[in-house]
Amino acid sequence: MYYEEQQEPVVQEDDKFLQDPIIRQMVVQLRAVDSYGTYDTWSDARVVDPLVLTKERRRAIPVVGDPDETTISRVKAYYNTLAQLLERETGLLAVPVINITHEGFGRALILVGKLVALDKTLRDVHRFGFESLEALVAEANKQLSKAATLVNEHRTVAEL
Repeated sequence: MYYEEQQEPVVQEDDKFLQDPIIRQMVVQLRAVDSYGTYDTWSDARVVDPLVLTKERRRAIPVVGDPDETTISRVKAYYNTLAQLLERETGLLAVPVINITHEGFGRALILVGKLVALDKTLRDVHRFGFESLEALVAEANKQLSKAATLVNEHRTVAEL
């Protein structure tokens, strides 16, 4: 796989974003979906490193392709992270619903009660990643902010 061929990790052990609550929760979620215990001996930086797609890494991924199970598990971990953090912020149960075809297209929803708090169309899942941990945190914060605002504006529906 492209990131395994890369000799030099992109995320350094002292990266300040490793302490961000979003990245901390991503690490928890990624470790939770690791059914073979591969990440048990890995540092947090190494666990999240494949999520960072530099220009070189992105170029190494074919434009057209089917996502593997590892990539799909990263997508699920990302939306599980968003749901967990939304739940913490609103105090209401948030459930991620993810549907991805074998070709890498689909949809990610986060439901809070009867409310669709987040609705994201997924394309080219085999190329899922962010330019940096900072970009991951910024995108997650943007999505969380919109979802929390929606939940607060329609709390009656979210509590159903």
